[in-house]
Amino acid sequence: MADELPESPEAQPEAAEVAQPRRRRRWKWPLILVAVVVAVPVLIFAAWSWFALSYTYSHGNRAGYIQKFSKKGWICKTWEGELAMVNIPGAAQERWTFTVRNDSVAAAISSLMGDQVSLTYEEHPGVPTSCFGDTRYFVTGVRPVVHP
Repeated sequence: MADELPESPEAQPEAAEVAQPRRRRRWKWPLILVAVVVAVPVLIFAAWSWFALSYTYSHGNRAGYIQKFSKKGWICKTWEGELAMVNIPGAAQERWTFTVRNDSVAAAISSLMGDQVSLTYEEHPGVPTSCFGDTRYFVTGVRPVVHP
């Protein structure tokens, strides 16, 4: 009998499985459904916001006098301004609204209130909320206009 080999595990009866009660399988579909319903819109919103804020549709300069400039918003505070552009003396002025996201640019604009300035801007259409700014025009630089 010492020469006999021990039986393989396949040959032994599976008494352990018979003795244990069958585990209840927990369905996780409600958790998966909630994750999909919440996560997919959040990911779409984040991707759209990133794309709208990183892609520049157009850029340029506008010159005029700063008419209004203030920090606005209930939760998301942004600098909002209005530039009065006069093409011909005596003609009606055109007003152009803009947003500033950088505090150092906002400070430079505030210091140049009342002077004629040239604003460098980028246009970002399709920004999803007003938390990023009320307008589609984001000012990135300012310089005073010097008359000869």
